[in-house]
Amino acid sequence: MIKLLIADDSALMRRVLGDIFREAGGFEIALARDGVEALERLHAFHPDVVTLDVQMPRMNGLECLDRIMIERPTPVVMVSSLTSDGADAALEALDLGAVDIVAKPGGTITLALHELAPALLEKVRAAALSRVRRSHRLAERLRARRPSLPAPRPPAPGPQPPRNPATGRPLDMVIIGTSTGGPPALEKVLGKLPADFPCPVLVAQHMPATFTASLAQRLDGLCALRVTHVDRPTPVAPGSVYMARGDADMIVSLRADGPVVLPTPSSAEHRWHPSVDRLVSSALAHLPAERLAGVLMTGMGNDGATAMTALRAAGGATIAEAEETAVVWGMPGELVRAGGADYVLPLEDIARQLVQIVTPS
Repeated sequence: MIKLLIADDSALMRRVLGDIFREAGGFEIALARDGVEALERLHAFHPDVVTLDVQMPRMNGLECLDRIMIERPTPVVMVSSLTSDGADAALEALDLGAVDIVAKPGGTITLALHELAPALLEKVRAAALSRVRRSHRLAERLRARRPSLPAPRPPAPGPQPPRNPATGRPLDMVIIGTSTGGPPALEKVLGKLPADFPCPVLVAQHMPATFTASLAQRLDGLCALRVTHVDRPTPVAPGSVYMARGDADMIVSLRADGPVVLPTPSSAEHRWHPSVDRLVSSALAHLPAERLAGVLMTGMGNDGATAMTALRAAGGATIAEAEETAVVWGMPGELVRAGGADYVLPLEDIARQLVQIVTPS
């Protein structure tokens, strides 16, 4: 039985959300009308998971989340509107320690929420199994809400291309896949890559499109690498990160002047989007495996595990985030269990390993 606290200032939203979880079964539910009441319920009800609306009277969702992470760290799923302001607030919530985001629907709330019910249930159940940072990573978030920009670095010296140390052959790109807990993990990994990183980096993060656009903009301000949100066919180049658009997929193609990434409608063959499996498979279709490296980080489900296992079997390099740092050890755990990981590393070591993989020996 999962103890769930639902905080929303709309009585209709509270009723509809409560009905969804009651009908699904396996939930004990408490309700709160705002952040102040949510904090009271937090200490009286001791929930396993909290859903928080962003905009609430007296104490909004971000202020309440901040207090939750200090007073009684608990997995939190934010309910945010699909606007640029809502997306910015949702990303700030992820920095503060929220596990995931649910996009608040527009239009007829009752109908739209019931359409979103399967994804909503999945996210809350995953949150109940997630890890909440209670020590050094929490303190780090609270002290450093605005990380300093990495110092720019000069262009990479020397004519040699990056090489896979296992084969000595040139690398063309790095592909990173992540889901639940992914935005803070991406900040940590991409923020440590130098400006002269000699490979393009492709990222598939499971999120709605409004959120991925805001995430790309945020990462661009925090990283030495340039971060682009891919909404049109885009040639890839070293020193850049290409973020797949949410609610769709991104694939790799090859043109006369080199690789490009293309946004494409989501495929019904894949459950999660942007699909990591589809992105990696498209890269394998156009580039030799030994010229690719894949990283699978925190996230529920198994997206990316199949394609990255095939990537490793064909000669590419792969990294899975270790269980001790993953918010949800679903995707990387599936890669490890399939025997598809060359390296299983805590989050703080992934960037260093990537630099070693692409640095000529």
